[in-house]
Amino acid sequence: MLPIAAEGWGFILVPFVLALLLAWAGWIKVALALGVVAAFMAFFFRDPERTAPSVAGAILAPADGRVVDVRAGVEDPFVGLAQAVSIFLSPLDVHVNRSPLAGLVVDVAYRPGAKMAAYRPEASERNERTVIAIQGETARVVVRQIAGVLARRIVCRVRPGDKLTTGERFGLIKFGSRTDLIVPASVRLQVKPGDRVRGGETVMGVLP
Repeated sequence: MLPIAAEGWGFILVPFVLALLLAWAGWIKVALALGVVAAFMAFFFRDPERTAPSVAGAILAPADGRVVDVRAGVEDPFVGLAQAVSIFLSPLDVHVNRSPLAGLVVDVAYRPGAKMAAYRPEASERNERTVIAIQGETARVVVRQIAGVLARRIVCRVRPGDKLTTGERFGLIKFGSRTDLIVPASVRLQVKPGDRVRGGETVMGVLP
């Protein structure tokens, strides 16, 4: 059975049960339509198992999707001089977020904002988002969960003081969205715009 994120069951079961009731009542076409909705929700909220690669100093992708932006010379209050990689998640991508490295959650900050398209560069600073600061053994990183046009809720399951292992699930964003990864300037990035990445598996960069 395909693993499903816990937050998705309500979106799956409601149309599924309605489809069964309508099929029983003879409303076959409407029941089929709701069955398709339930099937899509099960696909959207899928939560596959992932195995982190054994690469020394690796910083992994925090989400599935397509890299839409890579920026150097970024100043971040937690990381310092940094690089930022933005990942766009379409409704067809897995939306579960994973920790890019093992470390301690130092801060979690929710910031309300706009609902512009998540692939736009300004979405990183203007859209609704949750910012998670993680202190690793030798480096600090930041992950931003950014809502998009369709997203209406960011789910963050961690709080300051929690410890994360490499690739561990820490939340998700419902429907189209964006995830930013902020890493130190010294990290040797291995991705570029246009690359497809998989959360918890793809090596985004390597610590020196």
